[in-house]
Amino acid sequence: MTLSILSVASEAVPLVKTGGLADVVGALPAALAAHDVAMTTLLPGYPAVTATLGKKPKVLHTWDRLLGEPARLLAGKIGVGSSEGHPLLVLDAPGLFAREGGPYVDATGRDWPDNWKRFAAFGRAAADIAGGGVKTLTFDLIHAHDWQAGMALAYLRFAPFSGDGAGPQLPSVITIHNMAFQGHYGADLFPALGLPPQAMAIDGIEYHGGISFLKAGLAAASRITTVSPTYAREIREPGFGMGLEGLIRAREGEVSGIVNGIDPAVWNPASDAALKSGYTARALAKRATNKRALEAEFGLEKGDGPLFVVISRLTWQKGMDVLLEAADHLVGIGARLALLGSGDAALESGFHAAAARHPGRIGVRIGYDEALSHRMLGGGDAILVPSRFEPCGLTQLYGLAYGCVPVVSRTGGLADTVIDANLAARQAGVATGVQFDGVRWQTLADALTRTVQLYRDPAAWRSLQRAGMGADFTWTGSGEAYADLYKSLTVTR
Repeated sequence: MTLSILSVASEAVPLVKTGGLADVVGALPAALAAHDVAMTTLLPGYPAVTATLGKKPKVLHTWDRLLGEPARLLAGKIGVGSSEGHPLLVLDAPGLFAREGGPYVDATGRDWPDNWKRFAAFGRAAADIAGGGVKTLTFDLIHAHDWQAGMALAYLRFAPFSGDGAGPQLPSVITIHNMAFQGHYGADLFPALGLPPQAMAIDGIEYHGGISFLKAGLAAASRITTVSPTYAREIREPGFGMGLEGLIRAREGEVSGIVNGIDPAVWNPASDAALKSGYTARALAKRATNKRALEAEFGLEKGDGPLFVVISRLTWQKGMDVLLEAADHLVGIGARLALLGSGDAALESGFHAAAARHPGRIGVRIGYDEALSHRMLGGGDAILVPSRFEPCGLTQLYGLAYGCVPVVSRTGGLADTVIDANLAARQAGVATGVQFDGVRWQTLADALTRTVQLYRDPAAWRSLQRAGMGADFTWTGSGEAYADLYKSLTVTR
């Protein structure tokens, strides 16, 4: 029997993306199709999403007042890479989502002041759909992603759709893509949510006297997943749990980690149209053409040392402050750096200053460019991911696929997906990158030095590249793991 799953998320490629959440949500339907799981994705009706539905989209349901706003449920299709034509539902609520700017912030980078209402209404609509409020739609399980979808599970728990009486109590899963983002709001907003008084409790949506949308979902879900096994263990501790470690420990037996995958139709150096020269693990020499082109694009001198690349948000979480401190050391040991990213203004200025100190050795591009990120992976020698915490990370997976050796901190999904080039791993031929413990100047500097030493041994370096390119981080295994989880929760229904 084919299971029918409602996936509820605030973004999904190829329609809207601010981070790795979108990649996962966009890839899941195709990853699950091979396991008798049919997934329907529910997204907010941002302009970029509704524009794909045509001038006369199919209307499945209407709300006169969805938390005070008129709204419609529209039908469409979503697909990316090897995933084409999976069912899409769009919550068309112009008063909440039809606006210029990003999904969560305005044109100045400030959070939309009504984000609480936008994503509470989104959750209310998801609960109505999952709970039987749309007669043409039935689901076996609801899967919510991050805080923006957390309220869907709270509404199902405390105030399910009641058009014909209470709807079915569906099993549910919530996935934490980053515990740092929790959707905190003041308790004064509780009356506007339309929940019964018992929801404002320690085992409900209450959090330190206020409201947390993520906590609401974690407390209500049948099962909790994160995007790597190591992160699932880390979030039990204060340094990673961000105030919710007690709840995670209390539900320890219901928390698990499933590593994200990548789509080989999108991330494949043999067929990537963004590259000057395609290549495989057996034809690594062809990467040299891409490296020369990348050096020219960033205004870098040619050199016999490695070219490190960074594709990242410039934030404390990503360890970019420590990388900035280590930039002079990187140049001093004969390496070069090409950086693409944006974020903290002080870090942006700092990297520009580093590039000015080391012209031809450090190149910086502020912003994001998808095609450029592909060119950096295809031409860089090593990709730096010195995150203080990283639930899964996709950049290091792209690096592995492209023979761009990951240099990573030993945390979360980075620890789960990169095998350190210690002596035993190198002798066994399984090493794929360089790991280091603790994001500090000395540990990062040591990792950079070790990477340069490995690079100067061509045979050792090729072994790292080929082992990484031979690893399987497609969605095959991860899709099966999610399918098994869904089936375990629905077997008795």
